[in-house]
Amino acid sequence: MNIQFLGAAKVVTGSNILVTTKDYQFIIDCGLFQGSEDLENLNYEDFKFDPKEINFMLLSHAHIDHCGRIPKLVKDGFRGKIYCTNATYDLADIMLKDSGYIQESDTQWINKSRRRSGKEPVEPLYSVEDAENSLRYFEPVLYDQKVEINGGISVRFKDAGHILGSSIIEIWIEEKKDTAKIVFSGDLGTSGKPLIRDPEFIDEADYLIMESTYGDREHENKEFRMKRLMEIINETVSNNGTVIIPSFAVGRTQELIYELNKYYAEHDNLEEFLKIPIYIDSPMAISATEIFRKNSYAFDKEARDYILKGDNPLKFDNLYFVRDHKESMRLNEADYPKVIISASGMCTAGRVRHHLKHNLWKEKNAVVFVGYQAHGTLGRILQEGATSVKLLGENIAVTASIHSVEGFSGHADQKDLLRWIGKFKKKPKRIFLVHGESNSSEALKELIFKKYHIDSYIPSMGYSFTIEESVLKEESGEMLLPVERKERIKNELEEVLNQFRILQEKTEYFLDDIVLENEYDHLKNKLIALQRELMDIAILIGK
Repeated sequence: MNIQFLGAAKVVTGSNILVTTKDYQFIIDCGLFQGSEDLENLNYEDFKFDPKEINFMLLSHAHIDHCGRIPKLVKDGFRGKIYCTNATYDLADIMLKDSGYIQESDTQWINKSRRRSGKEPVEPLYSVEDAENSLRYFEPVLYDQKVEINGGISVRFKDAGHILGSSIIEIWIEEKKDTAKIVFSGDLGTSGKPLIRDPEFIDEADYLIMESTYGDREHENKEFRMKRLMEIINETVSNNGTVIIPSFAVGRTQELIYELNKYYAEHDNLEEFLKIPIYIDSPMAISATEIFRKNSYAFDKEARDYILKGDNPLKFDNLYFVRDHKESMRLNEADYPKVIISASGMCTAGRVRHHLKHNLWKEKNAVVFVGYQAHGTLGRILQEGATSVKLLGENIAVTASIHSVEGFSGHADQKDLLRWIGKFKKKPKRIFLVHGESNSSEALKELIFKKYHIDSYIPSMGYSFTIEESVLKEESGEMLLPVERKERIKNELEEVLNQFRILQEKTEYFLDDIVLENEYDHLKNKLIALQRELMDIAILIGK
């Protein structure tokens, strides 16, 4: 069996993994690359596999960096089933159509410039029609339902707690009468996240492919995040300013609505001038909010309790939804204090760029980032202190205050990730860290080995490995032999020998021969396994 990393490898976006078995080929996720121009150009390259030969696809969730190239995949010949949860299908419906609209609109803008330069027009990555066509291949399944894809491959989706419908994917692959279990974490959410349930824990895995977005840091206190956000809003309001919150249309926007609803309900004595209008200016976010309401069965207990008490957790008096483009434009003409929550979350597209163009240069305004900003995005550039940015063809001075409130992040932080690994009853043989920039993945790798003595590897784009007779090899045939692996074997050998000594002491007073024999056999088998692993290393070094 061969596994190849074709996206989200040492970067955060473009999630895409190819798995090749003796009889089948399938992919996990097929997301858009977002960020720098070089990264986004990867979207237009041919796939590193033939889409016609892919038997099926597994989709972890509906964020565009995980599903955004599905219409291109189908356009290029894929005709298999796309397995995901029901809520992921509902959200992908609006996400992919919206993405198709953006692809068409951006291409029209580019072609105007190309025509003026005497260049040939270019085609969009895909169209709205392509997006609609791709939805025919989705096959929604339930959480916890073990699905047999074919004779040798079964999968199960577990709640990842990242956004509505997000999944950890368990994959069982049988070859030559051996079964290997691969677990793909998808994007893991934080514990105690509003609205949706906490990530589920997994009992066992042979190999784990895990996200590492925040592998090098911990989020600020969750109780502090709302206090800090309201401080920024109230201070800006007092200066008669506008707060712009770039937010992911799916997930983050709904959490913000929920938290703001709670805040206003708990502060009913708030001074009237502080109850300013909150505008959700994103047609896709509005549609996504409706899907959240429709799938309220997936909410956590607190949100369900709100509903049972007759309170709609995604609605409050000073909340307004803006669908019409002209109404969106009028928001920038109005000079009264307000909050505008608009997509996209990294400021790479959408209405938020227009709001930034009209508000960044005014000192009384504020911009608040509530999610991860990938390298090369406008959001990251603003976070890093740019004093001027180019927006929609104009150079815009940055005099508005720029804030980041990371406690709203939808991704597990370092502490959450380590805790999640610790819940495995049978730990994976190796962990592959994806969906993270190099510094985040490296920091997490060191802590995983220090805490659990598990080797981790950080694959580069295009890297592949083969699982053969329980030995992990690179495609070239060379053994992956980090220094840490030898250190782990040494530590485990010492632990086994120590257990043998303890067992020897037990024989002096312990009378149950069967129990003693079982313990002895268990330790002996572990010792044999370690000896075999050392022999494999010696042979490969000898080659």
